[in-house]
Amino acid sequence: MQLFFLLLTFRLLPRAEAGKIIGGHEAKPHSYPYMAFLQIKTSEKTKICGGFLVHEDFVLSAAHCWGSKINVTLGAHNVNKKERTQQHIPVRRAIRHPAYDNSTTANDIMLLQLMRNANLTAEVSTLQLPRRTMLVMPGRVCRVASWGRIQVNKSTDRLHEVELEVQWDKECISLYKDHYNSATQLCVGDPREMKSSFKGDSGGPLVCNNVAQGIVSFGKKNGRSPRVYTKISSFLSWIKETMRSIPLQRPD
Repeated sequence: MQLFFLLLTFRLLPRAEAGKIIGGHEAKPHSYPYMAFLQIKTSEKTKICGGFLVHEDFVLSAAHCWGSKINVTLGAHNVNKKERTQQHIPVRRAIRHPAYDNSTTANDIMLLQLMRNANLTAEVSTLQLPRRTMLVMPGRVCRVASWGRIQVNKSTDRLHEVELEVQWDKECISLYKDHYNSATQLCVGDPREMKSSFKGDSGGPLVCNNVAQGIVSFGKKNGRSPRVYTKISSFLSWIKETMRSIPLQRPD
């Protein structure tokens, strides 16, 4: 799975140490058939995010990945090549959680209704959501994949993956203060290891035992762990109610 990791040196803030962000490697092609590559247009720029297929016509991502126009690519390994497995589908509606707060990144979750159903194949399939009672305990090792940066100023066109360990909430409370809420967020990534998600990974899933437990949300600008992930189990009612109600509405 692609999470972005870097081998790099860079200047940090005073009293912080310069170092390397390492971690992850290129994934086996099409080993994460639920992964979605998002190309997003905003009024200011074009950006990329990750996401994952949860229904034939819905992709789950992060709310801060919203844009006026979003195109989804499914079934990709190298997003800069025309692979026969790829399916390109525009987004009909981007539905951010109604309580999403852009200033704090709270409730950072978004559903994307596709313009048409995805064709489910060996390379394109859905990812299971957790049960409400399914807890992710500290020490659990999960995976993240994406097409984000693999160095501070280096991008990649191929899917990468990394294994990350879930941390105790106190690790993120000490780092992010009021921006971390243990009821709706997960703290992920061992601060002693140079492994982390990074820019461009936002919206991708944290997968534990083949179940989507988190969504890449935010972290320190230097890419160091731990970082904050949206806790999917806290939003199951909203996800299900939204997917159930949207098809009844007329297209925009």
